[in-house]
Amino acid sequence: MILTPENLRALQAGFNAAFVRGIESVQPSYQQIAMTVTSQAQAENYGWMKDLPGMREWVGPRVINNLESVGAYLENKPWEHTIGVDRFHVEDDRLGIYTLKFSQQGELVARHPDVLTWSLLRQGFTQAGFDGQPFFDADHVGYGQDGNETSWSNLQAGAGAPWFLMDLSRTYLKPLVFQERQRPEFVYKTRPDDDNVFFENQLIFGASARYNAGFGFHQLAFGSRAALDADNYQAGRVALASQYGPDGTPKAVTATHLVVGMSNAAAAAELLQAERNAAGATNIYRGTTQLIVSPYLA
Repeated sequence: MILTPENLRALQAGFNAAFVRGIESVQPSYQQIAMTVTSQAQAENYGWMKDLPGMREWVGPRVINNLESVGAYLENKPWEHTIGVDRFHVEDDRLGIYTLKFSQQGELVARHPDVLTWSLLRQGFTQAGFDGQPFFDADHVGYGQDGNETSWSNLQAGAGAPWFLMDLSRTYLKPLVFQERQRPEFVYKTRPDDDNVFFENQLIFGASARYNAGFGFHQLAFGSRAALDADNYQAGRVALASQYGPDGTPKAVTATHLVVGMSNAAAAAELLQAERNAAGATNIYRGTTQLIVSPYLA
């Protein structure tokens, strides 16, 4: 194939089509645990995540709840994936293997938001959330039924494989954030006078995007490294449910999903699906939450 403008356009279109097929072959899963926020800047401020009191009887003037000017910023990051195609392979029409490579590239690009977002759960035992404390922590600021500040824990200590309880019932609020600034795009440098072609004899095709993932509402998630058994599971459910707003009203947080990796999959299935427990009694936890087994968790 001679590198004429017409042939290059056909080559670009073919590789782009393969790239798109790779993207479309992936069904992302990060939306299960993360709310998607469209970003219009280099970074976004998440000070609005601070607790708001509930509705109040309108007696006297309105009570205005202002957004907090806290330093809870999530900065977008640029990402890229690039493939070089040997010019001689193009001229000799040896392009079949590259079509597969570009489909694979599309798949890798489409899976990256999952890799980025799910990995936050493991990191949440040490990395800080928007309140400046580890996302899973023993002393988040919470509130009691009297509206006074108190310590609230969404952490269960241990040394085993992590598992998580989450309230994923809310349409707009999720434990994590996926912040999207620019969706993946396919770009290329293929002109014979491009430096990469002229000096290196390579046609360059790449994908680029801008986004990031971060911690959202720790109030909707409970993280544990203890054994996944009935007692620890129930302790997590109680912890999530025992939350109140700054006016003392219940947050009404309920664990809807148990999230585990493959190492805890059998224990989770037994806990949520078995009719009877190990002692032969009725399994009272059967069906109490939905099970998510993620390949991105240990």
